[in-house]
Amino acid sequence: MHKRIAITGPESTGKSLLTEQLAKYYNSSMVSEYVRDYFLNREYNYNIEDLVTIAKGQLQREEDIAETSVGSLFCDTEFISFSVWSEVIYKHVPSWITEHVKNHRYDLYLLCNIDIDWEADPLRKNSHNRQYIFDLFVKELENNNFNYKVISGIGEQRFNNAVTFVDELLNNVRKK
Repeated sequence: MHKRIAITGPESTGKSLLTEQLAKYYNSSMVSEYVRDYFLNREYNYNIEDLVTIAKGQLQREEDIAETSVGSLFCDTEFISFSVWSEVIYKHVPSWITEHVKNHRYDLYLLCNIDIDWEADPLRKNSHNRQYIFDLFVKELENNNFNYKVISGIGEQRFNNAVTFVDELLNNVRKK
């Protein structure tokens, strides 16, 4: 059985790049971020119902890829991202998202630190409160007692730090 590893964290912390790098390094499958496809042919104007729709699309994409994946499955985002996003924007988290934060667990969460420069992007809005958002991620991960590691560093150092933690997870699995 393969392991599911979530790459998560605030905007512009290198999640997509890290997901791609890890999937390639481990010759495994990856799940890209559904929200980018959702807004590909739409105006970037959304409400809380759209957020739930996007979360459901992310889950469906993950489940579809998991059916045929080989090795570990690296997921570019997960439900804590939707929970934090909803809390920051709407001051409310829909019960569907809260339920999936608790019940759709990953074997390891790689929380990308805010120690890299912000890069502007049409889907990014929160350059001013990155620490606050990062702290919300930590709070969710700890409150749910999830297995997580903070990924810091620039470039290759960031990637190598992630590999160290994934190797720890995979080596522990092999020992059992």
